[in-house]
Amino acid sequence: MIPHGPGRENFRKGGDSNYDARQMIETKPRLIAAEEISRALPHVDVVAAMERAFVAYSEGRAVVPPVGELVFVHPPGEVHIKYGYIRGEEFYVIKVASGFYENPALGFSSSNGLMLLFRQRTGELAAVLLDEGRLTDVRTAAAGAVCAKYLAPTEVHCIGIVGAGIQARLQLEWLKGVVTCREVMAWGRDEDRLAACAADMTALGFNIVLTRDIRRLAECCNLIVTTTPSREALLDASMIEPGTHITAVGADAPSKRELAGDVLRRADVVVADSLAQCRERGEIARAAGDGVFDLGRAVELGAVIAGRAPGRTNEEQVTVSDLTGVAVQDIAIAEGIYRQVVGQQL
Repeated sequence: MIPHGPGRENFRKGGDSNYDARQMIETKPRLIAAEEISRALPHVDVVAAMERAFVAYSEGRAVVPPVGELVFVHPPGEVHIKYGYIRGEEFYVIKVASGFYENPALGFSSSNGLMLLFRQRTGELAAVLLDEGRLTDVRTAAAGAVCAKYLAPTEVHCIGIVGAGIQARLQLEWLKGVVTCREVMAWGRDEDRLAACAADMTALGFNIVLTRDIRRLAECCNLIVTTTPSREALLDASMIEPGTHITAVGADAPSKRELAGDVLRRADVVVADSLAQCRERGEIARAAGDGVFDLGRAVELGAVIAGRAPGRTNEEQVTVSDLTGVAVQDIAIAEGIYRQVVGQQL
């Protein structure tokens, strides 16, 4: 047991020459507000951090318990609790993130939450990151960029964005760093929200065409990102052209889906961020539950990044990424922000 009071300081300072001096200095938890997080983010290579996190997970170096979840009906919303650590590294993270889908009509973001960063060695709280859900949104978008980097066709002629919320905007923003294409077709159910989203996308330097016909989007786009909280399939296999890559982001709970099971059945390569999670939630779980997809066909994103599993091998293949959100992503981005902030202040 770690002693309290004066003995606690003696524990920190003596008896273990491997105890890092920086850890001794950083004993008071940092409260990092949303504004400070926003200033630090541009200085963190989030895509590279996501790649390392996925590889660590797929190599079995991460401890990630099942997702905790609260579901609300009136108003509709959900809260996810994700937590874990990577063996041999400094921190563990507990993250709470919420999505309440009627918030935009009230003038609030649909996303909120925070991240708690603790030291593995002592259990001490290192930082409270009051990110208001921003880091969850960003790490999800960066994961989409990783999927495109390893699975999208060599020549993307048009990007399809399904949805008109925060993630729709962010996915396109982060794709800008890995895909040269600037032609976009965007689909959404609400015309006003879609128009507002299109204005933001245009400001990012993309040429935007809006459509209410999702079949047209699938015909025109060979890189599609789905970002909705839909409970029913939006795309089926008859819509998908050869050579298309789909990154499915929205189905992060057992009740959600954006792809019909036959899309995964048709796909040449199906990639999960976490095989364990995707057996319980996401597109893979829904397709397997329909009896149209063999779970043994799916491979993990970290294995593809590390070259231990094949990704796209030719331009005619249909590839699908199922992103349910893994705690190692939260570990990576929380640590990156913390080190950036601490580095600036020390």
